[in-house]
Amino acid sequence: MNFAFSDEQEELRSIVKSFLEKKSPEAAVREQMETESGFDPDVWSQMAEQLGLQSLIVPEEHGGQGFGYVELIVVLEEMGRALLCAPFFSTVVLATNTILQAGDDAAAKDLLPGIASGETIATVAFTEPAGKWDEAGIEMAATASGDAWTLSGTKMFVLDGHTANVIIVAARTDAGVSLFVVDGDAEGLTRTPLATMDQTRKQAKLEFDGVSARLLGTDGAGWDTLSTVLDLAAVGLAAEQVGGAQACLDMSVEYAKVRVQFGRPIGSFQAIKHKCADMLLEVESAKSAAYYAGWCASEMNDELPSVASLAKAYCSEAYFHAAAENIQIHGGIGFTWEHPAHLYFKRAKSSELLFGDPTYHRELLAQRIGI
Repeated sequence: MNFAFSDEQEELRSIVKSFLEKKSPEAAVREQMETESGFDPDVWSQMAEQLGLQSLIVPEEHGGQGFGYVELIVVLEEMGRALLCAPFFSTVVLATNTILQAGDDAAAKDLLPGIASGETIATVAFTEPAGKWDEAGIEMAATASGDAWTLSGTKMFVLDGHTANVIIVAARTDAGVSLFVVDGDAEGLTRTPLATMDQTRKQAKLEFDGVSARLLGTDGAGWDTLSTVLDLAAVGLAAEQVGGAQACLDMSVEYAKVRVQFGRPIGSFQAIKHKCADMLLEVESAKSAAYYAGWCASEMNDELPSVASLAKAYCSEAYFHAAAENIQIHGGIGFTWEHPAHLYFKRAKSSELLFGDPTYHRELLAQRIGI
């Protein structure tokens, strides 16, 4: 079994990295995070038309490239490194995976071509005001009227929920948790952007008042689909976290080389050496966890649930530690608004909590392996 990336995957990494260096420099990140939409539509179109990133894991019969999850984590790692402001995670990692896992051929035929072309921004709304990430947290009611469905209730912390054209909503029917497709401009839907600590990843509050919806997949099978999607999302987020942690490590090492104190580069002091060495160890270990989880996701094997939680827990802590140490190594300048260290720190903290914090995932891991 070979866990090295292929030449084609390394070439993909190189192309995406080069693109993001041009389109998502720090100045662009700061510009987009101040806007309500949170992304540049021109860059979003270029990602679809020139690189085909939105179509990466969409099957070829639906206008996609049909690649696997390993290619996706390569792309996500580079996006995490560049702090890309775009609805990529919500559209590709959450919504596309949900459509693929739901086993609804009609919905896939209807929705995936638009996602692949970059025309459709999509997301998944399942978290409610209680803030729980498990099945018990889904309380919104879906009411049937013949073949039609209506939704009433509130969804919170929906990634890119205020800009999405298509929203996949988890709600309860008599059969259990089910998934529904709602148009972004549906009547009775109120979308409110939320103030977030991490301004590079937008979230919204969605209020449903008798909103008409279409059933996705099988009535009552929503949680089976969603639990798999959340594992896939945890793997994707772990890859993003690895990219961000590597960026923090690179930033720290570079500063330690050029910052002179007492006539010597600060990197020559033992305390700084130890910090950088610890960061390197954690970042490399996080890569191993994320890459193995990516392979499990591409194979959709039995290890995926346990490895997804393991990777999410470890990569969350590695990224947050790297982001915090990056600020410490930079000293006074690291605390300023003008320096990018705080952008990575805020992304690290929000990513740590997204889809459940490390404690939640360690508990989940223990349950899944029968401890």
